Amino acid sequence: MAGTRAVGLDIGGTKTHGVVLGEDGSIVAQVREVTRPGADGVVATAERVFDALVSRSGGSGNGLACRVGVGVPGLVDGERGMLRHAVNLGVNGDDLPLRDLLAARLGHDVVVENDVNAAALAARALVGADDVVYLSVGTGLAAGLVVDGRLRRGEHGAAGEIGHLPVDPAGAACGCGQTGCLETIASGRALARAWPTTDGPPAAALFAAAAAGDPEAVAVRDRFCWGVASAIRALGLTIDPERIVLGGGVAEVGEPLREQVVRQLRSLGEGSPFLASLGLADRLSMVPLHYPVAAVGAAILGR
Repeated sequence: MAGTRAVGLDIGGTKTHGVVLGEDGSIVAQVREVTRPGADGVVATAERVFDALVSRSGGSGNGLACRVGVGVPGLVDGERGMLRHAVNLGVNGDDLPLRDLLAARLGHDVVVENDVNAAALAARALVGADDVVYLSVGTGLAAGLVVDGRLRRGEHGAAGEIGHLPVDPAGAACGCGQTGCLETIASGRALARAWPTTDGPPAAALFAAAAAGDPEAVAVRDRFCWGVASAIRALGLTIDPERIVLGGGVAEVGEPLREQVVRQLRSLGEGSPFLASLGLADRLSMVPLHYPVAAVGAAILGR
């Protein structure tokens, strides 16, 4: 992560988070703004965040970076800088030339990447390995893959879409059109359906209730963590990465989530010496709490 200062923007459906990285990779400035929906709103929000970063880092825009890295949800064609089907941003249908729109507004070259892929680059830097899977448990469930030090996007940009792996033929309908996908079990959206609450974030409320001994909460928590562990098992058996890093909004629960996923991984291996021998639980770590992994990854991408 060493080099000149770099700027990364993580543009999400609710917020846009921007960071400036110093030469040693430390975060020297960061800004959050509410994301305005639609193409014009996304570009205007990015400009506000970038201008605030310039101000907070005590320099001019020209002194920050040669390129601005941007992570966004949706299908991204990095070579053409196009974004498609980013429904959480209010961007639907035809390709949006996001790279060129942002470059014109910010006055810098821009590189655009899927947000989970960008986060995988930061996860790689955090653990210091060249074969890394970053598993994002947020509103949905998806993975970013770094293989031999390079992002693996796939022929259609679908590499790592682990959330749409069907595991339960009798399960719930998934937004992708299939039935019983992992995302219907192990995602923030699924957890909110299974444990509705008005007492703060559903994940925090669920884990607190389970820790207090509520049997229904324990059952919901265990099924959720089984789903996360199942995603890790599938990724381990197909990618066999050196390290697996857990992140996303639900991961803000922290160590209790890691402990329960590890327990489920060990349980999955109890009947299979082969699976147990892979030591998937021992490869698992988490993004530090409140660490803006997607924004940092976008900055690394830009650098």
